[in-house]
Amino acid sequence: MTRIYLGRYVYGAAAIAFGIITLVWHDFNGWQQIRPLGNVPHREILVYLAVAIELFGGISILWARTSRAGALALGAIYLVFALLWLPHIVATPRVYDPWGNFFEQFSIVSGALIVYGSVSRSDPARAARLARIGYICFGICVISFTLEQLVYLSGTAQFVPKWIPPGQMFWAITTTIALALAAIALLSGRAALLASRLLTVMLIGFGLLVWLPRPFADPHQLINWAGNAQNLAITGAAWIVADFLSQNRPASTVT
Repeated sequence: MTRIYLGRYVYGAAAIAFGIITLVWHDFNGWQQIRPLGNVPHREILVYLAVAIELFGGISILWARTSRAGALALGAIYLVFALLWLPHIVATPRVYDPWGNFFEQFSIVSGALIVYGSVSRSDPARAARLARIGYICFGICVISFTLEQLVYLSGTAQFVPKWIPPGQMFWAITTTIALALAAIALLSGRAALLASRLLTVMLIGFGLLVWLPRPFADPHQLINWAGNAQNLAITGAAWIVADFLSQNRPASTVT
């Protein structure tokens, strides 16, 4: 019986969600897409171009025959979104927010790279290298997630619902430690599969407890919708990493 790996389906669903949100709002997410460009001329053209690529990529990646094309499309557009943060990093290198935005986007690029490498059949050795590079890049991005939460620990705590015991700061610290341990496991190769699965579960928890209620509380804020899509995309990337390790258990140690 063929095992079904769900990571790319979650990843594709997030891309479709991005496309729909962008189309409905006729704009880009305030933190993760082309905000660094500012008020560029003919911005609506970029909006519809992004919608087309995200919908095409999100739908294509769901099907085995077209998943490579979908991964290429999504990896390309998310890489553009990531690179657009570089001028802000150069301008304010001591402020971590632009760094965090870059690595959030790059983690999604990493997921696309793993899918592209995993489904490629033309050059197995090159495909394996691409998937491994994507895997390592994702591990580096998890380091950034850790640093971002650590630098903005008070802000992270504010995201935790107040009704969850024992307190907001407890969960901010706990999840920061969990991210650090996940990064160590992924990059060292020790318990990497378990770490990737636990990381995926934690990100699902972020989505259900932190992001999912926000559009119901305030449906008029774009960030509340786009934050769900962003978290789902990173969750999909983490799930892709777990699927990759599960499919390649003998070679799961990073060297």
